[in-house]
Amino acid sequence: MIGVENLSKSFGGHVLFEGISFQINPRERVGLVGRNGHGKTTLFRMILGEVASDSGTVIVPKNYRIAHVQQNLAFAAETVLAEAATGLSDHCRDQLWKVEKILAGLGFEPADMHRPPAEFSGGYQVRLNLAKVLASEPDLLLLDEPTNYLDITSIRWIERFLLDWPGEVMLITHDRSFMDRIVTHVLGIHRKKIRKIEGDTEKYYTQIAQDEEIYEKTRLNDERRRRDVEQFISRFRAKARLANLVQSRIKTLSKMEKRDKLEKIRNLDFSFRSLPSPGKQIMRADGLRFGYELQRPIVRDFSISVFHRDRICVVGKNGKGKTTLLRLLSGALSPQEGSVHTNPQAKIGFFEQTNVKTLVESRTVEEEIAAADPGLDRRQARNICGAMMFSGDDALKKISVLSGGEKSRVMLGKLLATPTNLLLLDEPSNHLDMESSDALLAAIDNFDGALIMVTHNEMFLHAIARRLVVFQADRLEVFEDSYQRFLETTGWLSEDHLGQRAPENGRHTQPSARLSKKQARRMRSELLAERARSLKPLEDEMAQIEDRIDALEKSLHGHHADMQAATRKGRGERIADISVAIHTCQSNIDRLFRQLEVAGDRYERRKKRWEEKITRFEAGEPM
Repeated sequence: MIGVENLSKSFGGHVLFEGISFQINPRERVGLVGRNGHGKTTLFRMILGEVASDSGTVIVPKNYRIAHVQQNLAFAAETVLAEAATGLSDHCRDQLWKVEKILAGLGFEPADMHRPPAEFSGGYQVRLNLAKVLASEPDLLLLDEPTNYLDITSIRWIERFLLDWPGEVMLITHDRSFMDRIVTHVLGIHRKKIRKIEGDTEKYYTQIAQDEEIYEKTRLNDERRRRDVEQFISRFRAKARLANLVQSRIKTLSKMEKRDKLEKIRNLDFSFRSLPSPGKQIMRADGLRFGYELQRPIVRDFSISVFHRDRICVVGKNGKGKTTLLRLLSGALSPQEGSVHTNPQAKIGFFEQTNVKTLVESRTVEEEIAAADPGLDRRQARNICGAMMFSGDDALKKISVLSGGEKSRVMLGKLLATPTNLLLLDEPSNHLDMESSDALLAAIDNFDGALIMVTHNEMFLHAIARRLVVFQADRLEVFEDSYQRFLETTGWLSEDHLGQRAPENGRHTQPSARLSKKQARRMRSELLAERARSLKPLEDEMAQIEDRIDALEKSLHGHHADMQAATRKGRGERIADISVAIHTCQSNIDRLFRQLEVAGDRYERRKKRWEEKITRFEAGEPM
């Protein structure tokens, strides 16, 4: 457990937070939320002792170990397996199976284990650093945007891994659905203060909105009362017989707290400029084939037709060709075989993460966005700058001084400046905070054109995808339905291996028929114990949800009793407040029942897989 007391931090006169206090208790998984630039990463670095506070303290118990993913990509060991094994504690040095299991979960193939780390891309090198941290089994694990370099199967694996984590976790991520499936509490930096609640992000943001609504109503009531008191004093100050009353009102006025109006918080608020559809079919790809030198083709015999208002999401493991496919469709790459036919009236808008390198460092944000479309006047360019949260003088910042997230917003702004009827988006939500991701989701939903998007964000997949292009098991296929339907009918193949422990020799566990009776009994006991450990977090989660539902239902019963009393007494204002409380309470109960249903489904699926695994073991089949 760690504690933070009266912590304050500012940079160059800009206050990030002041006087914040909270605790991380045993086995809590805490999601840290807040807008970009509000201090989430800085708070992490202060907990690690890398950044000093202006005031306040971070209290860490003796021998309490805190770990985070290093950004330094320098490696000392000769192989991936040896490098990841450096994270093991001294008493676990011989347990390489733990490291192999983690590396496999993060997307490393068996053949990768003995390759030098330097041969891998930057994204996989970050994964290697993550594997070292997970293998070290610290008391507190700090994860800052861990999904940015993970593909969808690795994200689903690390989700299960963190649900079984025996220590504490603090997590920063723009992927709301990923956070909600993992955390037990949400810790939010908001208006330079911090608030911790039990539950998910929906509960946190609902509570913040309610609190601010109450604050504003109270502020207006206070202002109205202050005006009444001031008018009384002004009107009767000269009346000698009312002098005592006037003095009383003056004292009352001096004691009244003056509440400042809440500053309006800027959010991304934008829409893509749509061109009329050029016809029913916008694009057609026939028999595409493409591969890089000395590698087998990563796109083979691929064909697809893209229609008006299509919503196509490209999914699969990293390194399998998702971005390459998008570049082939955009025309940035030429296929080695096959062809891409684009309607002559089609106008493509292409967002790719590496395109930030095309930004001209010497230009301002406004100049860079204006350069995207010669027909754009300065007022329109400024409006887009404002939509991307570069209002006022921020629009005059040079590209060279912007952060990676800010440059990503400039790229989105350039896309907004260009009228299109076909959007090709490669991981557009990276570097956006949760509020900005919500705005992007709404803009995509309102776009009156076709969309092809690479994403690992399952909230986006559930909300947007109507067709899928799936890279899986060395195949590239078009799935003509929603993401939920894909999970129900096909699913990710790696989920078949949930809970399996990678043996030290890298092969499948030997069937029980080849073991002695004593060995078989011992291995069966280990399987049962591992099953119990795997199911326990979900059992605890369901029990916690049931307890919260029970507490809320008791509160709801009390609210109904209060409503009856207020109705009998004719207290209109009290009735209105109780109505809001009843609505909020009922909404939270409904949401928790939905969570309980989802958790129950996950529990039954996981339990079924374990039962099948144990049945295969008892039958002497490979697991």
